[in-house]
Amino acid sequence: MKVKKESAWVWFKGSDKGGFWMGGFLASTANEGGVLIERSDFVSCRVPEWRVSLSEPEDLKVGPKIPDNAVWKLI
Repeated sequence: MKVKKESAWVWFKGSDKGGFWMGGFLASTANEGGVLIERSDFVSCRVPEWRVSLSEPEDLKVGPKIPDNAVWKLI
C-alpha cells in the first residue's frame, strides 16, 4: 500500500464488545514500513497495513483478516 496523506479508517481491538473501525485519520506510507496514521486527538504512530482501510468499511464492526501472531503497532 503506497499512500500519500489520504483519509483512512483504522481497525481497533475492542473490549468485551469487539473491535471497530474508526474514521477521521490521515494515513501515509512510512519510510520505516507500515502506515503512519495521524489524527488530532490521537498520538501519531505506525501500524501494519492490515489495520488500515482507505475506503469506508460497509460494516464498522466487521474487521479485516487479522494475521496469526499479529503486530498491532510498529515501533
